[in-house]
Amino acid sequence: MSEVKPLRPDLQAIADLIKPGSTVLDIGCGDGELLKWLMAQAQVDGRGIEINQKEVNRAIASGVPVVQGDVNTDLTYYPDDAYEYVILSQALQAMKDPKAVLAELLRIGRYAVVSVPNFGHWKNRLHLGFLGKMPVTKTLSYQWHDTPNIHFCTITDFVELCEQMNIAIQRRIVVSHRGIPTRFHGKGFFANLFGEQGVFLLSRQASWHSHS
Repeated sequence: MSEVKPLRPDLQAIADLIKPGSTVLDIGCGDGELLKWLMAQAQVDGRGIEINQKEVNRAIASGVPVVQGDVNTDLTYYPDDAYEYVILSQALQAMKDPKAVLAELLRIGRYAVVSVPNFGHWKNRLHLGFLGKMPVTKTLSYQWHDTPNIHFCTITDFVELCEQMNIAIQRRIVVSHRGIPTRFHGKGFFANLFGEQGVFLLSRQASWHSHS
């Protein structure tokens, strides 16, 4: 495996939630940057799935085991409890059915680590309120007409969805535009106002059912 570079701060926040030596499935893993770091630095047994074949090729070339697949349709092929951790980073908002995908993550893995961009950040509110246009930021970097993001949510929205689905939030980290964790947590006003991303460690509740 080639040299492992330091992770971006937002990916490091995810990596810090993964227990060393565990089994990991990284969904929508891109070129495998996070998996490569976890395999080298945390000795995880990692696998990835990515829809973009060029990214898959780059991951494989760097020694990361990644297969080409569509998250919207292919998660059903994975058995129950196949991994200890399933990661979905900055991709839930691009899924056709985010609620169904969340249920699949926690069917396949004991824990799910999910990060979401926060549309409720103060810059987005200001941009929309004063300019009357959809914001383009480092976290939400596309124009409205070419974005892969088909669902926009806030940190509060995501926390409330987990509550509705009876999903337990074991850890929550709110990160800044630089990807650095902030002191704001949860679905409170300040977390929703000042966090550009939310990173969540999720698990099933005792009474949770994947098809509820």
